[in-house]
Amino acid sequence: MSSKHGKAGRSRMKRGGGRATALRPGRPTPTPAQAAAECERLAEQHPEEREDLLREAAEAWSDAGEHERAVAVYERLLDPLGGGSREPDLVDALRINALWDAERREEARAAAAAFRRRHPRDGGAWMFVAEVFESAHETATAAEWYTAGITHVLGAGTTVTADTVEDSSDGFDVETLLIGRHRVRRLLGEPHDDWDDVADELHERRTSPLQGRIHPLDTLHDPVRLARLAEGGPDALEAEFGDLAEVTAEDRAVRTGPQATCVLFWPREEFDRLLERWPSAADSYGDDHAAHRRQVERTLRKLSDEGGSRLAVGRATVSGLDAYVRETGGSPHTPAARSAYAAQLARTGQAHDWPPPRNGPCWCGSERKYKKCCGNPANG
Repeated sequence: MSSKHGKAGRSRMKRGGGRATALRPGRPTPTPAQAAAECERLAEQHPEEREDLLREAAEAWSDAGEHERAVAVYERLLDPLGGGSREPDLVDALRINALWDAERREEARAAAAAFRRRHPRDGGAWMFVAEVFESAHETATAAEWYTAGITHVLGAGTTVTADTVEDSSDGFDVETLLIGRHRVRRLLGEPHDDWDDVADELHERRTSPLQGRIHPLDTLHDPVRLARLAEGGPDALEAEFGDLAEVTAEDRAVRTGPQATCVLFWPREEFDRLLERWPSAADSYGDDHAAHRRQVERTLRKLSDEGGSRLAVGRATVSGLDAYVRETGGSPHTPAARSAYAAQLARTGQAHDWPPPRNGPCWCGSERKYKKCCGNPANG
């Protein structure tokens, strides 16, 4: 359940060393523990990026199963003598998560109680703590946290509707809190209330409108289905994702509505090839793949907050862009040609709808759950 937040700068990459060296083509991918140690080293060298790097280090320590080390890093970030954090509530929520993973449950509960007494308004932070209790099967407590998070982010006097959520500057996080609340209330057998209806409406707005193929939240959050998936392990999840992919492909084939807005994403190897072949592309994408991946997610969230209803990620390839510009007569050096290539990917059904299910595979191809990868609000 841990998370990371990073904004790796081009300046660090240009100075040499650091992750730029580790990520060159042909170099082996570092283990999570190696990546964590490297981020901590870089944080000492580049204090202007200290917080981003330490968050990445904590995430990597968690991925390595070194939860105590993750806790220690989050506590460094919260220490005012070390400079503190620009998002202390979010970092504290991540610390609570790491404490729980480290089997320090009573400390995690005490930290959660202190968090709640502060009445923070960071939707992502509330979501992380709610998911701690949901993952621990403390479903009623999770429902309380999802509810409290929505109230704190929107304000106690706000009427919660699909429109007010989408108009909110924190709409993405509030929508996620509402859908999480719907999920745990369904597990508790609670009857639908007005907020559950809002979650349903938001889900329908994000779902492809192919007649008869929309899966309502009540179906997705059916306790029997969720238990079957949990008992079936990875094979059951893989079958579920396969069914969803078939529905998505069929939807694309017959849909007559507006074309999706597609944002290009260059997987790591393609990103390296792109910059090697057309170095000027760094002006648009930078020269750090991790920063590029985060920027894609931020762009999609911004488009969603601005009312975009059909969004997609196009996994770009150098050969694909090359073929496209040869056919159309454009130039791969221009952002306009790359935007047109993205539109073609969407038009021909080669883009992936965004956002994916929170428990589904992330769009970036990491094989991690979306909520623990690019869907993690700490990625900012």
